Amino acid sequence: MVITLFHNPRCSKSRQALALLQEHGAEVRVRRYLDEPLDETELRELMSRLDADGTALVRTQEAEWKALDADIQDQEQVIRAIVAHPRLLERPIADDGKRAIIGRPPEDVLSLIHDDD
Repeated sequence: MVITLFHNPRCSKSRQALALLQEHGAEVRVRRYLDEPLDETELRELMSRLDADGTALVRTQEAEWKALDADIQDQEQVIRAIVAHPRLLERPIADDGKRAIIGRPPEDVLSLIHDDD
């Protein structure tokens, strides 16, 4: 199983999640989502696999989010905001194609590995 890690190397939590996955022998495909942003279809698919609701995907403290004056409860607004401003995507997110986990705390991503044991 390959785990895709939506990763920002400047984020310490993202770096920790990557290191944990690698230390536990996971095959990790790193996707630097700021360099290779998700399109609307990919984001919808990711949201469908997430163990949390769409509101957890948004970094609401970012200036871009505040400037949008968007409704965090409106999934369509959330999707449009993240597609337009990839920096708003919470990180890290680990995705095995069946389930996706937000790595807050980073150790949470290990549940993708341990569930298969």
